[in-house]
Amino acid sequence: MQTIHNHLITINNCHIENEKRTLINDISWTMRSGEAWLVIGPNGSGKSTFLSALAEKLSVVPNEVSGKTAQEPLPLYSSVFGDSVEIVSLERAAALIQEERDNDESEYTEGGVDIGRTGRIFIAEPLTGPYKKGKPLPETVKRIEAYPAIKLCGVEKILDRGIKYMSTGEIRRTLLARALISGKKLLILSDPFAGLDVDSRAILLDFFSTITGKQLTENGTDSAYPHIILGMERYYEIPDAITNVLEFRGNRISFCGTRREYEQIISRREAVSAKTRGSDRAAFAERITGLQKETEIIINNSPDESASEKEADGVPEKLIEMHGVNVGWDDCKVLVDLTWTLHKGEHWLIRGPNGSGKTTFLELITGDNMQVYCNDVRMFGRKRGTGETMWEIKAKLGIVSYRLHVEYRMVGGTNLRSVIISGFRDSIGLYEQATDIETAAADKWLALGGFSGRETESFGDLSYGEQRAILILRAAVKCPPVLILDEPCHGLDESYRQKILDLLETVAASGTTTLLHVTHESDEVLPCEKHILELHPGKTPMYEILTI
Repeated sequence: MQTIHNHLITINNCHIENEKRTLINDISWTMRSGEAWLVIGPNGSGKSTFLSALAEKLSVVPNEVSGKTAQEPLPLYSSVFGDSVEIVSLERAAALIQEERDNDESEYTEGGVDIGRTGRIFIAEPLTGPYKKGKPLPETVKRIEAYPAIKLCGVEKILDRGIKYMSTGEIRRTLLARALISGKKLLILSDPFAGLDVDSRAILLDFFSTITGKQLTENGTDSAYPHIILGMERYYEIPDAITNVLEFRGNRISFCGTRREYEQIISRREAVSAKTRGSDRAAFAERITGLQKETEIIINNSPDESASEKEADGVPEKLIEMHGVNVGWDDCKVLVDLTWTLHKGEHWLIRGPNGSGKTTFLELITGDNMQVYCNDVRMFGRKRGTGETMWEIKAKLGIVSYRLHVEYRMVGGTNLRSVIISGFRDSIGLYEQATDIETAAADKWLALGGFSGRETESFGDLSYGEQRAILILRAAVKCPPVLILDEPCHGLDESYRQKILDLLETVAASGTTTLLHVTHESDEVLPCEKHILELHPGKTPMYEILTI
């Protein structure tokens, strides 16, 4: 007889659909008490779709009325959690940043600064309801430090900071604290370690081990602690508490079993891949180099610039200079007396803990932080704020950042070909007719990234990791003098990640592009990155320059 009393989630012979179409066919899976599941799969595999369905953001629909045994019926789809599910993901973090930008009222605020919701207000909203600006803080909000989730997620020091001023890692921990305080019975943590520094990872691993350990010990659905499902793009830093693995490939389940069984499969795959790694990398680098040469035709024959303008637009030896730069707000000092120079061909790694000012540093260069105009920052030989236009600066930059990703999500209906072509135009979206040469080049870059035949797909329909890969291609197409990379491999599976790292290394070796790279992952540091700017918040001096 089939026993189902310990089933937490049962999916038997169902499919997953949205309002337009079926996304995953023929899916069967069961989560039982005493199990801790990892859901894994490459970008676009169906993993994110499955996790969204568990959170009731997509529909799980029976394929047919079946699945009965002679003794008792087996449910087609059931979940003891109902709608008591919360997802903490890169997508949710991006959506939160977009919400804060949409609700920004700085232009109507005295002093011109609207800090928006603080971490304290946002975390408490599941208990108090949405906060209305100008209203007194409820007592629950004032006492939010008393909740164990605050310390468990390590957000005590950022409770009164505006969300828009938080780093990516700080936003992720804030979302986690809110999810815990909400009292939801199932938490889905999707790629939770992306963008976290060493200390934040330790906090999260301890959190996962503590919560999962309680659940496995108590083995019940009425526990004060939520159940957790972990979603990952690639198999690394997997907590010891994980017992089972569900893998998706090609929008179907490709493995369902124990962790030990899955690790044996991973080992066999890695052995096969290692045999051809060298030759595959060499062939990929040759394709990139050839495509770069073809792309130069577009840049050198742009109808928008005369030969004299291009000659005057030459790139100096000193690409970027900062002299005694100070950035902050209220009593918070982010960058203090920073002096730094980027020379052509010197590839830099920018590192430091979450909230140390890495993204702020890059936004001074891209012009996304207005405090650049009250500091001595020089771009390509010219001081910012002396008459140059935003377009003149961005014409020499390739950018991959969380901010850019959020902006592109807001125009998600743009097709992939247009996203790549917009890299030549330095625009968000494409607003003019593309030339035949641009179209041909864009299609070749898409093929290089593994998107051949998908040129007309909508950017908004891609998984977060696929979107990230497209934005990296967009930044690289014009062979810019400076390529700015703020955690470029966020959300990428192992295959895409390795391909992107090979792409960046080849671009750096071309001699035409200099890299500025932010990452917390030691295995993503490129061999060409011999210079390091390390930020030390709260210390004097607050930065250190190293050369390898």
